[in-house]
Amino acid sequence: KLDALEKRLKQTSIDDSDDDEDLIEKEKRLERERLAKLGKERAERERIEAEKMAELRAREEEENRQLLLLTQKREEGKKRRLEQEKANLEARTRDDLRCPIVVIMGHVDTGKTKLLDKIRKTNVQEGEAGGITQQIGATYFEKKTLLTQTEKLNETEKFNLTLPGMLVIDTPGHESFTNLRSRGSSLCDVAILVVDLMHGLEQQTIESLTMLRKRGTPFVVALNKIDRCYDWKTCKDTPIRDALKVQSEGTVQEFRSRADSAKLQLQEQGVNSNIYWEMGDEDWTNSDFVPLVPTSAVTGEGVQDILLLLCQIAQRKLWRQLMWCANLQATVLEVKAIDGLGMTVDVLVVNGYLREGDKAVFCTLDGPVVTEIRGLLT
Repeated sequence: KLDALEKRLKQTSIDDSDDDEDLIEKEKRLERERLAKLGKERAERERIEAEKMAELRAREEEENRQLLLLTQKREEGKKRRLEQEKANLEARTRDDLRCPIVVIMGHVDTGKTKLLDKIRKTNVQEGEAGGITQQIGATYFEKKTLLTQTEKLNETEKFNLTLPGMLVIDTPGHESFTNLRSRGSSLCDVAILVVDLMHGLEQQTIESLTMLRKRGTPFVVALNKIDRCYDWKTCKDTPIRDALKVQSEGTVQEFRSRADSAKLQLQEQGVNSNIYWEMGDEDWTNSDFVPLVPTSAVTGEGVQDILLLLCQIAQRKLWRQLMWCANLQATVLEVKAIDGLGMTVDVLVVNGYLREGDKAVFCTLDGPVVTEIRGLLT
């Protein structure tokens, strides 16, 4: 029995050692399988990562290529545009002038809008709130209108009018509209400074005068309300010299006295001036000399004179800056919403063309606004 027990114990110990060996091998095999699986997963991850990096590099190279192409196109477009602009500037001639932009400035209630009404034969001033202009308004006069208005005076002057027309901008004279007056004076070629002959230079007149001199804008002084002189005999819509010929000596003396007072006040502001028909050749060639034109916005005396004088100044002195050019030059006057049309922009086109469908970029407080011109309203 003892031998049989010993034999059985020996057999059990041998079997146990075999099981241990099998477990170790199994652990080793499982470890090898785990490591192999990890290796495959890592290789897969590296492959996916490599594909992503290759894709990113390809995308970046494509973006760089597109950016380079865009930059090249922009440079080519800029070069073509500069060449076209240069060609347009060289193509300008004295025979092809654009419309001069004229701004009417002066103190409130000196008769600026009334003077403009007299030229275009309308009555805008009475329809304004309190008879006071509160916005910038632009009026275009065709060449035939200018010829008709200056016909009587031009019989003696014999001036060959070649301008295609004239654009007149009316600015507010009230003290609270300084910004609008500044806008108006900054975009004009020549100005009319309206002075009340009865009151002389007033606060906003001096302010307007300062703006014009600061920008170097040539201007004409309209001595308005000459019909207020005592015993003035109305000569409707006639040249001022013809109107003065029929006045009594006392009326002419009063006019002379008030005109001399205005000249003195202008001299105090550093402006040399004289009645325009009394100016000599030296005065005309001297850019510091300002012509004075007596006018009446109510009865129309002197309106022909001021129109013809503006045309003469434009053709003789300002022809270099008035030569028409195809390069677009425009200024935004006002942005407003109109029922049925939506947001509209009042634009003053100085040179070039604006067409429906053109892309336009406007500067706003919220950044640039890119839009398409849907319609042109004139």
